[in-house]
Amino acid sequence: MKDNSNNFFNIAVQYTLIKLNIMKKLIILVVCISGFVSLKAQSNKEDIEIIQSAFGKDKKTLVSAYMQVPAADSVAFWKLYDEYETKRKEIGRQRINILEQYAQQYETLTDDQASKLAKDAFANDMDYSKLYDTYFKKFSAVTGGKNAAKLFQLETYLQTIVRLAIMNNIPFVGELDKEKVESGMKQQ
Repeated sequence: MKDNSNNFFNIAVQYTLIKLNIMKKLIILVVCISGFVSLKAQSNKEDIEIIQSAFGKDKKTLVSAYMQVPAADSVAFWKLYDEYETKRKEIGRQRINILEQYAQQYETLTDDQASKLAKDAFANDMDYSKLYDTYFKKFSAVTGGKNAAKLFQLETYLQTIVRLAIMNNIPFVGELDKEKVESGMKQQ
């Protein structure tokens, strides 16, 4: 029993340290998203790739510690994981592009633009769900259903952290206009 509790403690410590690293990178991501408005498209792609690469390395370390894939399944698991991450990062780049469009259009956002952004965000969510479904089946074949569920529980948790950090740092539609009105009323 002692070995199991030490192993769990070590994983919990690694998880906490990696989570702190991820949060630092999320802050950088939010700053980059804010700065995207004034950057060229080519540099956006490079910035996104750098951020995702750094996040992906820490994430892989976390997945490795959390999953503890048996040696017999290791090669197949990590090959499939790398394939999955490549596809997940592409969907992530699409999400960042949607956020970038929102930032560029925020102050002059029309109903049509807001509708398009919302529909694009919904389609992006569906792309994530399709990816999870496809790769859950593939990971189940390699590691079994329980381990695949464990992986996607972690994946969902991490994606939720990322989304929350981003959403906490971008204004709601019309929020800045409301603040202008409220500050104008206070000055009167």
